[in-house]
Amino acid sequence: MHNPWGLLVTAIGLLIFLGGLTESNFILYRLITARSRLRWGDHVHRFSMVAGTLMAIFGALVAFGLIGR
Repeated sequence: MHNPWGLLVTAIGLLIFLGGLTESNFILYRLITARSRLRWGDHVHRFSMVAGTLMAIFGALVAFGLIGR
């Protein structure tokens, strides 16, 4: 593991993905998706799943030192 920040980004991405998958009412997920809801409307959960997946992939690449510094 080269960068612990990559693990944090991966964890947050997975939480956003799981929140979108389950259409969670957890307060932190609702705060994160509140602005997205203005643009995406009813598709905000699908958008969260895609964004969370991309964050998790990016975080894993950073954590393993494949991109970044």
